[in-house]
Amino acid sequence: MDDPVTCAPEVRDALAAGRAVVALESTIFSRLGLPHPVGAEALAACAGAIRAAGAVPAVVAVLDGRVRVGIDPDDHPRILAAGRKVAERDIAVAVGEGWETGATTVSATLAACARAGVRVFATGGIGGVHRGASEHGDVSADLPALARHPVLVVSAGAKVFLDLPRTLEMLETLGVPVLGHRCDRFPAFYLRSSGLPVQHRVDGPEAAARVARAHWAMGRGGLLLANPIPAGAEPSGLAAALDHALAEADRAGVRGPAVTPFVLDRIAEASAGASLAANVALARSNAEVAAQVALAL
Repeated sequence: MDDPVTCAPEVRDALAAGRAVVALESTIFSRLGLPHPVGAEALAACAGAIRAAGAVPAVVAVLDGRVRVGIDPDDHPRILAAGRKVAERDIAVAVGEGWETGATTVSATLAACARAGVRVFATGGIGGVHRGASEHGDVSADLPALARHPVLVVSAGAKVFLDLPRTLEMLETLGVPVLGHRCDRFPAFYLRSSGLPVQHRVDGPEAAARVARAHWAMGRGGLLLANPIPAGAEPSGLAAALDHALAEADRAGVRGPAVTPFVLDRIAEASAGASLAANVALARSNAEVAAQVALAL
């Protein structure tokens, strides 16, 4: 069959010319990630930051049974309203069954990037090892996908409600370099620091690009560039809101992919929307850094 991954003309031309391209997952912008109109605001902020830096943004999604790397602006409303997630395991089903719309997660976006030849991807925060994973085995597909696909991912660390020590241990086991972008402590999404050290620090996009080149020259997979949320953008009162959200999720029996939207929704309610503004700020910052790394590459 034909290649299920299709690049938008602008993305295809940029890749052919060796110009910088930065991929963006679509789940974060959809109603599965952020409520309307915050998702649209985040999409505009991220795409604008990438273009302002001199790179080409490439939103990844499933549309009409095809994995698209780069979405026409006329199709943005479809992405914002998407009601189904597509993880890497779901790509074959989404393509084979001709799904009209699917918002890609980190793992699916990584797979699409690798297929298309896009080397840099910006997101909010990756998934990881969930609390209590020793009992229920809940580990995000983001981690093995990151190890498998040769893409540098820029994120604000991992989601704050995860088991972050075990997430970092899993990344080490999988051979994924975790680089602190101008920081010595692993960021935790809304928090600039989780208190956990990163093994390696890089002071700027050029340094990150040098490490990525060396990693790929060894035939290795992905890298994680952990970029803290901008100073001053951290929402206050997060600890209490997080504890309450996690307890509510546990009582409701929420598991797997449903945990992220459930917990983030509850935190947004408890913070009177401050966490949503923080989400947009960190996503934009990650997109800007990713564009700088793509240019350096």
